[in-house]
Amino acid sequence: MSSNAFTHYIPVREDWLARRTEDALDPALPIVDPHHHLWDRPDWRYLLPELLADTGQGHNIVSTVFVQCRAMHRAKGPEAMKPVGETEFVNGIAAMSASGGYGPTRVCEGIVGHVNLQIGAEAREVLEAHIQAGGGRFRGIRHITAWDPDPVIMNPAYTPPKDILFREDFRAGFAQLAPLGLSFDAWLYHPQIPDLTALARVFPETPIVLDHVGGPLGIRGYAGQREEVFRSWCAAMAELATCPNVCVKLGGLGMRINGLGFEEKAEPPSSEELAAAWKPWIETTISLFGADRCMFESNFPVDKGSYGYGVFWNACKRLAAGASADERTALFSGTARRFYRLR
Repeated sequence: MSSNAFTHYIPVREDWLARRTEDALDPALPIVDPHHHLWDRPDWRYLLPELLADTGQGHNIVSTVFVQCRAMHRAKGPEAMKPVGETEFVNGIAAMSASGGYGPTRVCEGIVGHVNLQIGAEAREVLEAHIQAGGGRFRGIRHITAWDPDPVIMNPAYTPPKDILFREDFRAGFAQLAPLGLSFDAWLYHPQIPDLTALARVFPETPIVLDHVGGPLGIRGYAGQREEVFRSWCAAMAELATCPNVCVKLGGLGMRINGLGFEEKAEPPSSEELAAAWKPWIETTISLFGADRCMFESNFPVDKGSYGYGVFWNACKRLAAGASADERTALFSGTARRFYRLR
């Protein structure tokens, strides 16, 4: 892993993860994993073999959605068009999977790319290039807007302005999504959730999914403030839930910024431990949005520094133990299929 990655991501320790294995609960339950990445970075490769090693841990992963991560951008050409290289790359991986030669999971059945929406109406041309490159798999974009006044909390690869969701240029770009039938993945930190609510109300025809239950922060100035953060987050999520065009991804709580500290323990966490730590965030989100607007997500390999893939899905199944059959279907596959228009 590169030194830059070490500063922001929790290092993946395969030997540590191997100390915790669990049999899959309800192994036949179909799962669409609507949020993972693929990349080939210095000292950190996560491509099709690595993904399949995780998805092959006993759970019935029938399909996945790739979400942008600056992988394989074009080296040449106009700056705005460089992210189309990522869609070209991922569509190739998807075609490999669709051949049937790598098992039954339809890897990257949906592709979420990146367009710099701050180029305004010119974003349409880039979106159309993604659609063409995606071979029928391109579903939308993510323009990361996560911002905090503390630079240590920020991902060094993304430096958006504080008020980006209100900016005229960004909104002119955002306006290009709905006419093309595309969705928006929102990644921001919990103090910014009201900004997303304002955006969702201006663009009610644009499908939006909030990544990682809204990014609750738990490090630096937010350390030791769990109850205060939860109250603020809960109020903001309740307001966001009034926007019918918004769904939420349930996951992403294994990141450094959440401050839950799984990676600091001698042994990797069990699914029971994960479920207990996540219960307030997950249960509150489902109660506010309903199962038909929520989807469990792995956020791998980013969250792999904190727990294993199979253990993660067991934790999700424990959290959904009290749900009805229809609700479980929605949480594990139905909402993701509908939002990303998967077959």
